[in-house]
Amino acid sequence: MRQELHRFFRAARGAGVRVSPAESIDAMKAVADVGFADRGILRDTLLLTLAKSEDEKQALGQCFDLFFSQPELKPDTAPEDAAEHGQESSQANSSPGATDPGGPGAPSPELGELAQMLMSRDRNAIAAALANAANAASLSDIRYFTQRGIFSSRILEALGIARLRDDLDALTATNPADAERLAAATDALRENVRDMVNQALLLYGREESENLRHEILRNAPLARLERRQVEQMKALIRAIARRLRGRYSKPRKRQRRGHLDIRRTLRRNAAWGGVPFLTSWKRRHRDRPQIVALCDVSGSVAQVSDFFLLLIHSLHEVVDEVRSFAFSGHLIEVSDILDAKSPEEAMREIMSKVGFGSSDYGGSLADFEKGFIRAVTPKTTVIVLGDARTNNLDPRADILRRISERSKRLVWLNPEGRMAWGWGDSEMPRYSAFCSVVRQCATAKQLERAVSDIVAAYQ
Repeated sequence: MRQELHRFFRAARGAGVRVSPAESIDAMKAVADVGFADRGILRDTLLLTLAKSEDEKQALGQCFDLFFSQPELKPDTAPEDAAEHGQESSQANSSPGATDPGGPGAPSPELGELAQMLMSRDRNAIAAALANAANAASLSDIRYFTQRGIFSSRILEALGIARLRDDLDALTATNPADAERLAAATDALRENVRDMVNQALLLYGREESENLRHEILRNAPLARLERRQVEQMKALIRAIARRLRGRYSKPRKRQRRGHLDIRRTLRRNAAWGGVPFLTSWKRRHRDRPQIVALCDVSGSVAQVSDFFLLLIHSLHEVVDEVRSFAFSGHLIEVSDILDAKSPEEAMREIMSKVGFGSSDYGGSLADFEKGFIRAVTPKTTVIVLGDARTNNLDPRADILRRISERSKRLVWLNPEGRMAWGWGDSEMPRYSAFCSVVRQCATAKQLERAVSDIVAAYQ
């Protein structure tokens, strides 16, 4: 059962439940105390020791029910009269001196173990043989749906399918009624193997399938998502935001106190023979992060503005001093909205106030310089998220130059491909001359990398 629990932990991780080695050890100790006799108690024990939230509790419960439920064995499809005739024939053939109706004096063939189980319809023995064959075939290693045929073949080989084919050929020649029964039982056995492999794929292949789907989404252009992919992308952006919070929101103890200064520590403890009663630490001064984010929410970037706002919302949870602004035809500050409300509520309110209009970068930059330029200091990183399409209005690049001169650095994240920069009403080449960093952020992967690099510079 230890191996069975290890397989369950792997399936639980695939279901999205974080199971550390220490937690798995605690769970195994608890299971050793309660035993395996009562399935309900076992389920509650694993949920108590492994689940850390309501979502994980629900996912773990579903995983437990699927893992410890055996696929229902499919009955063979042989007609009842054929089955009864086959049983009588088998009994007759097993009596001394009996001969098979297939030919005068032809003895009944000696069947292999698997054929005997199928002919006797011993469901318990068949279930046990399937479980042993699945372990022998390492079914828990299945990861992709394309592997179903491989693992089905391995399980059938471990069961002894080659001998079963020989027995079926022999019975076909000597006892057609028994051959019909065995053929029906063999078909049912193959269906049972397919069900077992499909169940294992649900348990052990879920994590790889999720990773594959997420990797495809991470590299998909945000502006070309299908409607069914939008909600999946929002969930992916939220996961990216959670990773950023977990990675940067709580500074490590080592970062707070610095690194151990060996030389100063030895000098301070010379009176005690070098025993380090007193320690000295090297501290490196780091500026407190100050970020000003300007997000384009006009109609030309409507497909990606939601994702931009989600990332900006995550910055407010990671960095203490963030001021955020949204603009299309004019610019407003949205810091209080992002601080006080959930991402979905904040996005709806921001888009209702300033979203979906015609973009006017010159006018929006003028609004920022007039009302908020003092927010930019030599310690500030300014992030602009937009496509730099001005609708042939004055781009006011002179204002962006003054913002760049006042700030520590100016980062521009553009959702369009580089080949489109400078074409039509795009003023990206003119704006980029005043930027410290210019990046294409057309995918979730590029967005995550850019925001992560910005925040990491302050850690």
